[in-house]
Amino acid sequence: MRKLIAAGFAVSAMMLSPASAADLPVKAKPVPVYDWTGFYAGVNVGYGWGDRDLSYAPNDDATRLLSLFDGIPPPASFKTSGALGGLQFGYNRQLSTGWLVGLEADFNWSGIKGSGISSGVMPPVPIPGPYSAPFDERIDWFGTVRARLGYLPTSTLLTYVTGGLASGQVTRSGSYINNSTVPFTANGLPDNSGYTCASGTTCFSGVSRDVTAGWTVGGGFEYALGERMTLKAEYLYVSLAGKKITETALAVFIPGDTPASISANVGRATFSTARVGLNYRF
Repeated sequence: MRKLIAAGFAVSAMMLSPASAADLPVKAKPVPVYDWTGFYAGVNVGYGWGDRDLSYAPNDDATRLLSLFDGIPPPASFKTSGALGGLQFGYNRQLSTGWLVGLEADFNWSGIKGSGISSGVMPPVPIPGPYSAPFDERIDWFGTVRARLGYLPTSTLLTYVTGGLASGQVTRSGSYINNSTVPFTANGLPDNSGYTCASGTTCFSGVSRDVTAGWTVGGGFEYALGERMTLKAEYLYVSLAGKKITETALAVFIPGDTPASISANVGRATFSTARVGLNYRF
């Protein structure tokens, strides 16, 4: 009898031992903390858009005479928009407090462009007829160099604000077209400026293509997809210095006159961008 009881206790202990082992606490593996410090490079694609206000002014006696008969185009406005894409590279320094500082530079090819038209009708006396003044602007490319200040809500999510310098190439062109069936001409005294506008022809024309400097501000989010890759979404507002376009007369009324001209001005080349990108950390 004693032997049977001892054997029963032994079997019970063997049956209970696995369950008891399973009940023991298991130490969890530590969750790795993502480190943002280091160099990175990547690509981006996005879209840009802006608004322009267009105005005109005479430059000489001949076009000031034209303005007396409402021949200077009135103000107008138009929108610009288009796709963009480019490359970026930079460096981050993560601080122990959950903050981050960094520096980033980018270069972007741009399809941002737009056009507007201003038009009017001169009174029937002494110079009758309608006219139009089309204008085009295109951002050929732009780049920025920006500081970044970021905050890490989690070790893999970065939110940041950014700002710095910008530069870009802006192409602008404008013209003045006599849409009437009546030609008109003028000679300005005392500066001997002049122009002639045959019916149905372009009277004044001008083009500029300039690399200008400016500034940019914005912000965004960046998320770590793994040890090396991050995905970002970013908004930037870019403001580049503007330049007036001088539209010069293509023909003069009296041989030897200085060709008259009109200034077309849209101010600074400002636009917003929204883009997404991928970065690889070295």
